[in-house]
Amino acid sequence: MFAGTNVLVAGAGVTGRSAVPALLALGAHVTVTDGDAARLAELEGLGATLVPGLAEPPEGTGLVVTSPGWRPSSPLLTAAARAGIEVIGDVELAWRVGRTREHPPTWLAVTGTNGKTTTVGMLESILRAAGVHAIACGNVGFPVLDAVQAGYDCLAVELSSFQLHWSSTLAPHASVVLNVAEDHLDWHGSLEAYAADKGRIHAHAATVVHNADDPWSAKLAEDHAPRGARRIGFRLDTPHQGELGLVEDLLIDRAFVDDPARHAEELCSAPEVRPAGPHNLANALAAAALARAYGVPTAAVGDGLRAFRPGAHRAVEVGDAGGVRYIDDSKATNPHAAAGSLLAHPDVVWVAGGQLKGASVEDLVAVVGPRLRGAVLLGVDAEVFAGALARHAPNVPVRRVASGDDEPMRAAVEAARQLARPGDVVLLAPAAASLDMFRDYAHRGDAFAEAVRALSGAEGQAGA
Repeated sequence: MFAGTNVLVAGAGVTGRSAVPALLALGAHVTVTDGDAARLAELEGLGATLVPGLAEPPEGTGLVVTSPGWRPSSPLLTAAARAGIEVIGDVELAWRVGRTREHPPTWLAVTGTNGKTTTVGMLESILRAAGVHAIACGNVGFPVLDAVQAGYDCLAVELSSFQLHWSSTLAPHASVVLNVAEDHLDWHGSLEAYAADKGRIHAHAATVVHNADDPWSAKLAEDHAPRGARRIGFRLDTPHQGELGLVEDLLIDRAFVDDPARHAEELCSAPEVRPAGPHNLANALAAAALARAYGVPTAAVGDGLRAFRPGAHRAVEVGDAGGVRYIDDSKATNPHAAAGSLLAHPDVVWVAGGQLKGASVEDLVAVVGPRLRGAVLLGVDAEVFAGALARHAPNVPVRRVASGDDEPMRAAVEAARQLARPGDVVLLAPAAASLDMFRDYAHRGDAFAEAVRALSGAEGQAGA
């Protein structure tokens, strides 16, 4: 499939470091290009040709493998398209490499605007509870190509819209679009184009799972499911026949049972699902549906969900000071994610702001305004948040953190402390990206946790 092919790898970051050795091992002739010469130099000694800053593929190139962050409009990729050279991403490459193996792994694929990482984490926990040799991979941090080569039996694969844009033959055993809301519009150009790339996850799937409570998720399953695929829904209410859902405080399967018209099976109780909140119950139902499609018994689904612990910066409590809880949900990098986090608490001082990437916060503020004790705003789009709060929650006190503050997150936490009352939650759920002030969302979350620890230490000394 790859032997003797001249392959150009666009990007020397995570994708390049994973793709280059794999392609060379399969006999391809590999050239790598990147605008960052230092990053490119990290691939020296592997056997690939390294060329900085290419604007068009070298003569004789038969395939381009692009990093997911490269936009389709970039000069190199548009030049490849004009030359009729196929462009694929790291996920499509991993799928094709997997097909060359004697026993390729089964893929259970997850996308959506929010909840992807939590869902694949839950799914990995469920699969392992069933004794399956499985791993969470993809956009979650562990490259899917590395997972394919490591010999796992089943992959819980998190896929971004960028990765799906460059995928054409990917055929997971089961797939789900958790939800769709405005995000990455600066990359895709419109919500419709963004959603269409999400829907590509279903194009060749055997089982298509959708969120019956999310109109976009239901529409994409309808539009993209292949003929003959099994269709499964989930909802935060009593499940219909062929669905998973909630009955009082129990997660119920009425799809993967012998007689779904008359019977259902209990998976676990809602209070056992962590992190808390309706959006995470939806994530748990999605993970359960994918696992059940793979053949996991109901007992293992419950065991896996009970054993799951959320990763860092995903609704994690990082401190308690003066009767106020401080929660880091820095991973809430868009308004839809922030809404789920905010709606999990009745009384919140909201720490928000950053880069909105073209998304609107009007609907978010209108919905969560009644539960806000106050808001602390930082980042390049702070004034956009302030305007929405003035229109939809004019009685909510707002504090702005100046961009020139030496330690902006400490200033934000101190401002939040002054607004909070005992019993409240101070919640970092920024609804925006972080790169205007921090390296990434993890750096932002770490800064928040450090500021909370400093505040807790200061209060402890004051009370001593």
